[in-house]
Amino acid sequence: MWRRSFTSTTSALKEKKWDALVIGGGHNGLTAAAYLARAGLSVAVLERRHVIGGAAVTEELIPGFKFSRCSYLQSLLRPSLIKELELARHGLKLLKRNPSSFTPCLDGRYLLLGPDKQLNHSEISKFSERDADAFVRFEDQLDKFSQFVDLLFDSSPPELLQGSSSYSHQFKNKIRNSAFWAHCLRRAISLGQKDLVEFVDLLLSPASKVLNKWFETDVLKATLATDAVIGTMSSVHTPGSGYVLLHHVMGETDGNPGIWSYVEGGMGSVSMAISSAAREAGAHIVTRAEVSQLMINDSGRVNGVQLADGAQVHSSIVLSNATPYKTFMDLVPGNILPDDFILSIKHSDYSSGTTKINLAVDKLPQFQCCKLSHPDPGPQHVGTIHIGSESMEEIHSACQEAVNGLPSRRPIIEMTIPSVLDKTISPPGNHVINLFIQYTPYKPSDGSWMDPAYRDSFANRCFSLIDEYAPGFSSSIIGYDMLTPPDLEREIGLTGGNIFHGAMGLDSLFLMRPVKGWSNYRTPLQGLYMCGSGTHPGGGVMGAPGRNAAGIVLQDLKKSLN
Repeated sequence: MWRRSFTSTTSALKEKKWDALVIGGGHNGLTAAAYLARAGLSVAVLERRHVIGGAAVTEELIPGFKFSRCSYLQSLLRPSLIKELELARHGLKLLKRNPSSFTPCLDGRYLLLGPDKQLNHSEISKFSERDADAFVRFEDQLDKFSQFVDLLFDSSPPELLQGSSSYSHQFKNKIRNSAFWAHCLRRAISLGQKDLVEFVDLLLSPASKVLNKWFETDVLKATLATDAVIGTMSSVHTPGSGYVLLHHVMGETDGNPGIWSYVEGGMGSVSMAISSAAREAGAHIVTRAEVSQLMINDSGRVNGVQLADGAQVHSSIVLSNATPYKTFMDLVPGNILPDDFILSIKHSDYSSGTTKINLAVDKLPQFQCCKLSHPDPGPQHVGTIHIGSESMEEIHSACQEAVNGLPSRRPIIEMTIPSVLDKTISPPGNHVINLFIQYTPYKPSDGSWMDPAYRDSFANRCFSLIDEYAPGFSSSIIGYDMLTPPDLEREIGLTGGNIFHGAMGLDSLFLMRPVKGWSNYRTPLQGLYMCGSGTHPGGGVMGAPGRNAAGIVLQDLKKSLN
């Protein structure tokens, strides 16, 4: 399904004035387009690349091997979106992972974790009976906190109305905001003071403090800590990293909370299912349509976009799925936006320590700690395989090296092998492997990512580290694709290589995302809205920003008719 072609001509775009244009065919942009088209608007999605999906994309870079080139797991996609857009009917098929996590140790031990509580207790008991008992309570608490936060995801933050609005609109907005805060207060009261204090402690604390309080086993703490630093340039000792841990356990698969899954056909199938719903509703999706600048009319309102080929596409509503930096620093003409707004956007944190390597291999890795040598998949191959993170101090040391400008000597690697469950993405007997790697600075002090020899050296460093746990892994590699932070910026459009469209620290969440005063998808430029991961509720393949932004656009259109 993912290979369905999309029109790459811009001729149809120029023939009329559209009700709404969406810049960027990532999953959030496609989601916004689907909801707007279902509401009866004429909508066009303009995608710069030859393929839709943004970071949720499947690409066949080596013949026969289909890579989830950037994002590689699904859990955060909002249940409301899956249901409302009928994504299963449009081809979305989720493949649950059980077990979901495998951490091999160099001393010959290993840790398996997953949705099976008995398995978790048995596995953790190999290291600590105390931790095995505590893990049940830890998961229960995170589940309770996830339910508390979940109510925030499917609606716009209770922002004050910006600009000139009638007294009636201001009054209605105050009523809505008051109702929102009242609902939050009721949920907080139901949570209870003890749990509320624990929740605040989780939000503000370093992940290391949270995990040290609960557990004594290094490998268990390190396995859990990777969720607190994934996609960031933060250490496990960074205050606020506890929230990122929570963010990554809030998802579900088919109603089962906390379960991460592969997507049949790769992550591009998520984008293709959403695009199918959008096209069915009448949305027009165009690839190879790079936007060079927004057009502004004499009254200071958006009037459409100009493409890189010079074509002009007209609309009085534009939604940007690009990063906030790309949108406001590159696409909006200069001297249009308020100085304080521009300063906030310019100095937001877009740093990244992430490199993604996608591999084609001719056999599965054989982990020596499992003492198995048969070629068939085992439970150790199903979930996320944590390489090089046997203690939180290893993660911290790897981060500090990158902060000092050096790619980690012993990188933190999350390995996944989706072809174990998904038989559609590799030739029989061969496999696709994803390596999500930290930490790699955007501009290394000891070389350049533009240097092929430097790139190969780092890739081989990662492969050699895996060899320590699975001897012979390097010899199984048929070919690979590598995306460093500058590659993620250039190829996928992620400013700084940041997979979340901007850091997700406590100073850049909810009412502070993307910047203070503009958290409700509107912008200082009338007619321009944001709908990407740089807005609330943040990064990951959620679809919530696109769905929420479309709701705000429709709300504003309704107000303009009253």
